[in-house]
Amino acid sequence: MSERLRKLGSKLDKVAEEQKREADKAAPSGGMQGMGLAFRVAGEFASGVLVGAGLGWLCDHFLGTSPWGLIVLLLLGFFAGVLNVLRAVGKVSQPEERLNRRPGGGKD
Repeated sequence: MSERLRKLGSKLDKVAEEQKREADKAAPSGGMQGMGLAFRVAGEFASGVLVGAGLGWLCDHFLGTSPWGLIVLLLLGFFAGVLNVLRAVGKVSQPEERLNRRPGGGKD
């Protein structure tokens, strides 16, 4: 009985080592995942600010509201960028998730 138990234990150890090797090959290193998240967060924030500034400049240029359109839409872009960053790192849930958590599933 103890011999069977020893053989089974060694087989399980081999399988566990193989699975660990396969998982290490398939998954990127932790540093690269962090870099990917950092680039995503920076892109989310920069895109919000740049889109807000661009729309503000366009409003000022065509509507003649200089500098108020740029100021207001730049601030809105900043806040949108911050919200996108918070969503990217998981601190704020996506709008669809918030609706699904409500009683009734968000359907009226």
